[in-house]
Amino acid sequence: MTYLFYPERVIFEEKALSYPLGDELYKKFKHANIPLEILSSMRVTNLPGKTPAEKYRRAKKIVAVTVKKSLSFSSCKPSAHYQLPLATSCPGRCEYCYLQTTLGRQPYIRVYVNIDEILEAAQKYIHKRLPEITLFEASATSDPLSLEPWTQSLFKTIEFFGRQEHGLLRFVTKFNAVDTLLTAKHNNRTHVRFSLNTHHIIKTHERGTPSLEHRLEAAAKIASAGYPLGFILAPIFVYSGWEKDYEILLKNIRTNISPPKGNMDLTFELITHRFTKKAKNIILERFPQSLLEMEEEKRQFKWGQFGYGKYLYKKEDLEQLKEFFQKKISELFPEASIEYFI
Repeated sequence: MTYLFYPERVIFEEKALSYPLGDELYKKFKHANIPLEILSSMRVTNLPGKTPAEKYRRAKKIVAVTVKKSLSFSSCKPSAHYQLPLATSCPGRCEYCYLQTTLGRQPYIRVYVNIDEILEAAQKYIHKRLPEITLFEASATSDPLSLEPWTQSLFKTIEFFGRQEHGLLRFVTKFNAVDTLLTAKHNNRTHVRFSLNTHHIIKTHERGTPSLEHRLEAAAKIASAGYPLGFILAPIFVYSGWEKDYEILLKNIRTNISPPKGNMDLTFELITHRFTKKAKNIILERFPQSLLEMEEEKRQFKWGQFGYGKYLYKKEDLEQLKEFFQKKISELFPEASIEYFI
């Protein structure tokens, strides 16, 4: 069953309606009887809800259809050279998500309609780095697949990169609406990765997202369509029984995904859980009953590349995690590579 997100309310920037995608989305949402508003400028204020938790939950059901003003792309290490902004935020309400902090008090979903201008900007970035290959990440600020049944922006973007000799696309998703992507002419230029976790973590912390089974089903379809495929295990948690649960997860992946054909290597990206003091405060405000483990005394503090500190697992925990995943992945997926462990 494909997860289909229905917003509670859609707000259109007036200028967005002059773009083909904006006009198309207006007609789709109107046909679906979703309440619509048109604003002369995109300033969403007075989000509904009395408590921070209610405001967050309601905001995640609001879609703003707007024009991406800045076409300067941010860097995106270690995933890619640049972010590719197709949208901001997503319907998922994962407690640990770093966008809790990044988006601040405005977690509503933004969809950008000037897709042709965004792709033209990508073309310029590719040209600047010739003859090198330029890699773009479409999931730095959103999960674009969660919105694909409405926008078809990913399909268009995938086909754009399918025509690029020196440009590559990658995106990661927790969602499963892949059916419309299966016929896209990707030409092996788009690397699709699925974000997975144990049943325990998905049930406890990944609200509003498809099940592990549905994600694996979607991943199998993507593999059958010949896309380069990968998995992000993130965030990896240490909890009672984590070794057993993560081994079951890896075996589930192996059961569902046949070894890729040809030279399309399967990839893994491994990201351990970390948090900042600011993120902890926001998370506990939005999820007051959260069971997310964020005890500073169980972690090591480390300054990050952007000038703020994070609480990571202690060195001995990280070493144990790294050894476990390297061993299990090499046993179960001899054709796979681990892109990084952090």
